[in-house]
Amino acid sequence: MSRASLDKRPDEVAAMFDDVAPNYDITNDVLSMGQTRRWRRHVVDAVGARPGQRVLDVAAGTGTSSEPYADAGVDVVALDFSLGMLKVGKRRRPDIDFVAGDATALPFADDSFDAVTISFGLRNVNEPKKALAEMLRVTKPGGKLVVAEFSHPMFGPFRTVYTEYLMRALPAIAKRSSSNPAAYVYLAESIRAWPDQDHLAQWIGGAGWSQVSYRNLNGGLVALHRGYKPGAEKAAL
Repeated sequence: MSRASLDKRPDEVAAMFDDVAPNYDITNDVLSMGQTRRWRRHVVDAVGARPGQRVLDVAAGTGTSSEPYADAGVDVVALDFSLGMLKVGKRRRPDIDFVAGDATALPFADDSFDAVTISFGLRNVNEPKKALAEMLRVTKPGGKLVVAEFSHPMFGPFRTVYTEYLMRALPAIAKRSSSNPAAYVYLAESIRAWPDQDHLAQWIGGAGWSQVSYRNLNGGLVALHRGYKPGAEKAAL
């Protein structure tokens, strides 16, 4: 796996996730000290989908982020480019529609979904701005985008401690719970290289989403961005 940058080889990233798929969710829980589940609950609340509506969960991995929608009677499609992740998810939740696909060329028709969401996956996309435009294309007018991603802590001293944790402690902890600890060096670097909250908001707006806003979770450790597809009133969600 090459060192992280904003120019990524999709085949390398997909292969990395294939390799870590069996223990991915367990490792995430360990590394986040249990916060991952809480962050995903915030995403589900922000999407606010109702039974009968259709949601696209991009970079869904093993489907842990898709499960709450399915459990609530929402028609959810879990998309990922890692076949290894999808296989693990389909074995656990055969009732969820898992689809292999590229976030920069989504295999869906225009205006197909009431909402599109991506949690902790946009930074792993080779062309994130193109992916944001694709998500806009497949969303119905008035539909919603929700992006959860690691970001830049607002408090300077905490940001310094956080960076040290990413680059030193995270790979060390991953050695105990991951099948591919080296992959977590890449993931740590990808978080450090990712733009801050305002820059991501600009990317979202530049892709054509309107009323873009965000709120920080855990002091900016994670940022939750939202936007709407223009062209209709926000009646759907």
